[in-house]
Amino acid sequence: MSDQSARGEPVSFSERLAGSQAFGLLFKEGMALVEETAGYLDGPGRQESKQLERAAALVYATESMRLTTRLMQLASWLLLHRAVKEGEMSLAQASKEKNKVKLAGSDRPDAENLALLPELLRDLIDRSLRLQDRVRRLDATIHKTAAEPSPGNPVERQLGLLKAAFESDGR
Repeated sequence: MSDQSARGEPVSFSERLAGSQAFGLLFKEGMALVEETAGYLDGPGRQESKQLERAAALVYATESMRLTTRLMQLASWLLLHRAVKEGEMSLAQASKEKNKVKLAGSDRPDAENLALLPELLRDLIDRSLRLQDRVRRLDATIHKTAAEPSPGNPVERQLGLLKAAFESDGR
């Protein structure tokens, strides 16, 4: 039993979500995608980019830079929240630090440009965008609840948060 529940205080949904097994799986998936992408861009991707025509090579350079930037931001967010999970920092501290991490979802490539790219790079871009969407939803859930005071019935609030988290999952 946690210290909070032993004292009769409500358990923070945000703290639990940041420390959950689901977060652990998301962390592993995200870091594996970072490694896979780095391996591709340093190896097969470099060779594939040399074989592209000029317009496609420009798209490759642009999209690989956007992909790398996106993944570094996601890795930063994941590492920050792993520190919360490991007890190295509080969720309040992470909330302050996470403002340095940009999770914006506005940098989606257009379909015409994507068609010019090698299949594996397109797959990595797609997977990174899906990961980004999941992290953004989780971030909104964790940090919205951490910032809000606890109005009314805490059980109703927690149920509402669970409902919102599962409705926004899109599955």
